[in-house]
Amino acid sequence: QVQLVESGGGLVQPGGSLKLSCAASGISFTIYTMDWYRQAPGKARELVAAITTRGSTVAADSVKGRFTISRDNAKNTVYLQMNMLKPEDTAVYYCHATGPTRYYWGQGTQVTVSS
Repeated sequence: QVQLVESGGGLVQPGGSLKLSCAASGISFTIYTMDWYRQAPGKARELVAAITTRGSTVAADSVKGRFTISRDNAKNTVYLQMNMLKPEDTAVYYCHATGPTRYYWGQGTQVTVSS
């Protein structure tokens, strides 16, 4: 059974930081590109950042310089370090795994940026 379990979300003030984690099980983690998506109320789900099996990363323009994606293959875990958070970063953040033939989603974790 494949599971992607996110953690680390919560309420933070503007300018603050959070670190999201996504622990994967039931997949060969090292062959999956891992992504973080987010969905704000009334908006489409969007890609935030991705990290390939070789560690190459991409990030949305809206988060470049503020968010960093990383992975620990020994722990089957992908992280999203979020700094200088803004109210517009408020959303449900989803972990996503893309493999050679399949993809999987986590259940999401809420991030709220508000004073």
